[in-house]
Amino acid sequence: MHQSDQDIRNRLLIARLPAMPQILIKLIAHLQADDAGMPELAALIAKDAGMTSKILGVASSSAYHRQGKVVSLEQSLVSLGTDMIKTLVISESVFQTFNSFPHSGSTDLRAFWKSSLSAAVMARALAKAMAYPHVEEAYLAGLLHNVGRLALLATAPKEYAFNFTARDDAALCAVEQRTLQITHAEAGAWLIERWHLDSFLADSVLYHHEPLARLEASHPLIRIVRLAHLLCCHADDADSITQAASLCALDVEVLEDLAGSVARQVAQAAQHLGIDLAGADDIATPPAYAPPPVDPVQQRLSDEVRNMVLVSEVGQTFARQQGETSLLEAITRSARILFDFDTAVILLQNPTGHALVGVAAGEHQQRLAGFSIPLAKGGPLAASALECQLAFLKRDMPALGIVEEQLFRILGTDSLVCVPLASGQRSLGVLIGGVAAWQIPACQKREGFLRAYANQAAMALETAVSARGLARRQLDHVAEEYRAASRRVVHEVNNPLSIIKNYLSVLDHKLEKQEPVSGEMAILNEEIDRVGQLIGGLADLQPVVTSGVTDCARVVDDVLRLFRATDFLPPKIEVVTRMQDAPCEVEADADMLKQILLNLLKNAVEALPEGGRIEVANRGHVNRDRRLYLELCVSDNGAGLAPEVLANLFSPVRSSKEGAHHGLGLSIVHDLVTRLHGVIGCRSSKSGTSFEILLPIPLPVSAAAALPAPGNIAMSS
Repeated sequence: MHQSDQDIRNRLLIARLPAMPQILIKLIAHLQADDAGMPELAALIAKDAGMTSKILGVASSSAYHRQGKVVSLEQSLVSLGTDMIKTLVISESVFQTFNSFPHSGSTDLRAFWKSSLSAAVMARALAKAMAYPHVEEAYLAGLLHNVGRLALLATAPKEYAFNFTARDDAALCAVEQRTLQITHAEAGAWLIERWHLDSFLADSVLYHHEPLARLEASHPLIRIVRLAHLLCCHADDADSITQAASLCALDVEVLEDLAGSVARQVAQAAQHLGIDLAGADDIATPPAYAPPPVDPVQQRLSDEVRNMVLVSEVGQTFARQQGETSLLEAITRSARILFDFDTAVILLQNPTGHALVGVAAGEHQQRLAGFSIPLAKGGPLAASALECQLAFLKRDMPALGIVEEQLFRILGTDSLVCVPLASGQRSLGVLIGGVAAWQIPACQKREGFLRAYANQAAMALETAVSARGLARRQLDHVAEEYRAASRRVVHEVNNPLSIIKNYLSVLDHKLEKQEPVSGEMAILNEEIDRVGQLIGGLADLQPVVTSGVTDCARVVDDVLRLFRATDFLPPKIEVVTRMQDAPCEVEADADMLKQILLNLLKNAVEALPEGGRIEVANRGHVNRDRRLYLELCVSDNGAGLAPEVLANLFSPVRSSKEGAHHGLGLSIVHDLVTRLHGVIGCRSSKSGTSFEILLPIPLPVSAAAALPAPGNIAMSS
């Protein structure tokens, strides 16, 4: 590296070149994260007093119909729109930086500013035409594409002062390279990298004089800035422009349309930024920029388009709210900003739909907490909500009711704008804005905007209300499942607890006689374990089914042994079993089968208060729907069941038995049999009742794989 080359770079390093404003760095971070919504922009701008002042000034100008009227920062942001805010923040930050360069105050920068603004506006237009996703990045690249010239002027004012005013072309780069051993493109890229901005930004500045043949495979931002520079600084070079347009996949006719609007946008941007371009080289605008006469039709179309954009942004803001209260706050706050309401409140229909009631959001929450307007008794407010029609009320209107007068007093205004919140044909409530009487005509002219805004608010509210209702239904469903599970557990625990109680009596009797008690102790341990399993099952809303092969004859013996050894089985009841005549293996969990038999035998005993006969029988295999089952039958010779009882036999109904949980036993039996992929049915007549259970038998793996999944099979009763 030559000494002179090293010298100019050292001078760049030690020169007092300005740093990029923090607000621009943070804005770029938001843009790159695709997170630059209105709330984020507002929070960012509010921290910069200079930027806040600039936004307020532009929003209050005649261009936005607010001349002479004091507006807040929020109102300014909404009236300008997101795109204009981004443009102002980027432009103002960059031009503040330009003015901070050494020697910039002693140099006429108007031509430089015009060139930078023109390239920025053109780059943004090209980015949109190419569907490049980061149009603000392209705008910033256009503004900064010649920042290296300011850096060289600040570093070498004597050597570079004359060249600073020269035309920006390849000849200038050659002179810079010969005299300073660095071009303004290289200096600009170096400075942007020092500012830690996006690397493609630096590249677009570095290559904005690069031969077009080398840019064919380059990043889109590089090609955009190259073409923007040609269109703004070398409009007479038709061949280069055509070649650059081809690299951007754009027709030359498209470029002609874009070029026609650049001058007007540059003049408007300069006016917003307070930059005087009068007298700049090649400027054709008059000394003071005067907006062209406004065409009423064009102005109305422009307003409608802006309103559509604002409504879309408002809808996105509503969608980002977390919770109904936050949404209601956002609706009232944005309504005040958009429509210049002095205050705003919301009344929503109550759950029965008979009245409008105040909500705990917005202003005057305490006074509105108990506020209610019956819909059936008429009145302008009720009619507005029911008929989904806007209403404009003044304090001196005849036939106003007490509720309207109350609202006038609560809101402290002499006029009300009532905006129905309707989603489709359903009215959710009404948004009420307090305004001065002289504002009513302006609000009436914006009825379309008010309706579109209310529609967005109503859709967001309906979504929030639906989500709240779904959450409540889910909670109710879970609560009901836990209640059902707890009732089931309490019912089932009573069986082993009764057995334990009876066996303790037996145990006490045997110990008194010093007889062996090992058998009774084993049964007590089993039943205590079963109590623990049943209570542990409460954590799961439904019992867990375990697979395995069970000998149902052994389970029947265990259950009958429990009944015979305790007071469960009175002496006047005879129990007969027929289990050994056929295979007894079933594919079922032994504990669940035991629970089923305990319930059925207990019911059978209760059906024979005067004594009788109970039979437990294995009736062999049954083929149902191409699946083999073992049929197990528990029957008694009691008086039978009434038809209405039989019709609802397996439903959890209140029975005539004493106790809080009677009537659940057979519903639990049905549930357990179903979980074992079995089927239960009941036959009943005056000669007795029989419960018939089909339980699947174990099959070889090859045979089981060929069978369909077991389903519910209806049995006759």
